[in-house]
Amino acid sequence: MIDPRWQKLADVLVNYSTAVKKGDRVLITMMEIDTFPLMRAVYAAAVRAGGLPFVEFQSAYLERDLMKEGTDEQVDWICEMQKMGMEWADVYIGLRGARNPNEFIDIAPKTLSAHKKALGHISAMRNELTRWVLVRVPNESFAQQASSSLDHMMEFFFSATLRDWQAEAERWREICRVFQSAENVRIVGLKTDITFSTKGRIYEVADGHMNMPDGEIFTAPVDDSAEGQIYFEFPGVYMGQLVHGISLEFRKGVVVNAHAEQNESLLLQLLDMDEGSRRLGEFGVGVNFGIDRFSYDILFDEKIGGTIHLALGRAYKECNGINQSALHWDIIKDLREEGAIYLDGKKIFENGRYFI
Repeated sequence: MIDPRWQKLADVLVNYSTAVKKGDRVLITMMEIDTFPLMRAVYAAAVRAGGLPFVEFQSAYLERDLMKEGTDEQVDWICEMQKMGMEWADVYIGLRGARNPNEFIDIAPKTLSAHKKALGHISAMRNELTRWVLVRVPNESFAQQASSSLDHMMEFFFSATLRDWQAEAERWREICRVFQSAENVRIVGLKTDITFSTKGRIYEVADGHMNMPDGEIFTAPVDDSAEGQIYFEFPGVYMGQLVHGISLEFRKGVVVNAHAEQNESLLLQLLDMDEGSRRLGEFGVGVNFGIDRFSYDILFDEKIGGTIHLALGRAYKECNGINQSALHWDIIKDLREEGAIYLDGKKIFENGRYFI
């Protein structure tokens, strides 16, 4: 018997997040076998909604095999079946299971970067062609990386996802309106003082329609506007590899100096992925104060209430962003103990509290 909580979550994903309707072609990615209970519930919910669901299977183990055994040409390969899937689908629901976070630790940074670049083309198609939502499904590996028991992690997961999303969104839209009314952003904090413009850009509220759990407000900074430096207390997580103590310096929107306390070679490799990877594609603030811990997974961590995140690389077109890159890498800064956000010179957030 399926846990009724999976069925409730499936209803959220199908009927709220992606609003599946009769005749919609629904591509469901079951990544790792742990996602089977949710996949089955989502499949049934899509059928009930009148959709035409199809399930594909993916795994970090298969990605590892490709990167370990494949030639450069194979690692660079953009899978035709995945491209056709995105062209076919009206709706994409990605059920992302968890694996050992160190699964790719012995993969060369150059190989990781090339594989991620290929996957980035598929992600860009998903953004442009489908109504989509991604959800990370915890398992023992996920609980271990978050220093939690599995039982506690599952309670945390369902508490974060089975919510009144309409009510949450109403509060977040209030905060969004304040950000949208300003043109210039300044972030200060530990080893941080950075400014950038959002003039002419659109702020979006992430309220469960693209990620689950959700809770962020984001936009695309003006490409040549970032000035200053920023230090990230939390490690950057890239395909299971950790980059600790990242410091970035921006001039005219471009990263001109970069340093990491650990795994700096990967950081530099990613910055040199392509022409757009040294520019900011996203500025976001976490507003889900029900998510209060770093779990080494971006689908949870970028939502932590009291944090901000910057993404290097590809910008979202819906925000009027124009930066193009195969990279879109979110890195999170914690402002709950030390930090403030200023909009057009006015302080609207300090040390974990919004003045809105």
